[in-house]
Amino acid sequence: MFAFTKLMLTISSVVATTKAIFGFGYTGSAYTAITNLVSDTGVVASDTAGVGTSRQALAAASYGTDKAIFGFGEGGANSALTNLVSNTGVVATDTAGVGTARQSPAAAGYGTDKAIFAFGYVSAASSISNLVSNTGVVATDTSTVASASYVHSAASYGTDKAIFGYGLSGVSNLVSNTGVVASDVARVGTGTLARAGTGYGTDKAIFGYGSTNGTPGGALSITNLVSNTGVVAADTTGVGTARLSLAASRYGTDKAIFGYGQTTVNQSITNLVSNTGVVASDTTGVGTARSGLAAASFTS
Repeated sequence: MFAFTKLMLTISSVVATTKAIFGFGYTGSAYTAITNLVSDTGVVASDTAGVGTSRQALAAASYGTDKAIFGFGEGGANSALTNLVSNTGVVATDTAGVGTARQSPAAAGYGTDKAIFAFGYVSAASSISNLVSNTGVVATDTSTVASASYVHSAASYGTDKAIFGYGLSGVSNLVSNTGVVASDVARVGTGTLARAGTGYGTDKAIFGYGSTNGTPGGALSITNLVSNTGVVAADTTGVGTARLSLAASRYGTDKAIFGYGQTTVNQSITNLVSNTGVVASDTTGVGTARSGLAAASFTS
């Protein structure tokens, strides 16, 4: 009995913790593949040397319950490359691209263990999507009913669904738990480009920051909360430095973080988000200031 009890205590003490990773981006003078891990308490680590092709304007999402994937982007030319992230935050080398090479797509988890990349710029805005299996395999292009767009944002909500919002088309599109992208829904809140989105709490999402015209001159720090049924709320006055081309991810069990981005110069500041969707003031940046990066959570 004693041995059994001791074993159970040992097992119960091993609790999975959710961390995040920021990766890739543009420093203002060069593309990069560096990454920065985020602890389960929201602390950002210093730079980790990049693995994979340096690029910006890519997207990232969680998959497989504990891993993540970076995909697409541009590093002088559009790319369809992907890089898997292990459940310890290790980024793998490039996987040959599947689907149309493009920049500025968005990505989010859906179902309980899969992900989706959608939209992006090819030679014009697109409305294609690519599903990601629970083993990180990217599927070929799927046409969607949504309006073509890029510089979109995306987040998971409701435990198994996703939402794409804002961007060039200015509308939102819900994603079912089987990865089907729904038709356009009229935008709520200020039209913004190049903002970031992520889940928070246990089943909600948040969009934040961005620019009204795609330049630092139009940068905002507003946020829009998304309910667990995919309803987007009106603008909330922003906290933190207004910027665009940033990234965001979950961390811990129910919180989120916005990080990096561009004002008149690239930034490395972060803003934590509570489990009720309240955004905190700026935290002094750690790691190389950059924009056009992506972020996702992983669980170890």
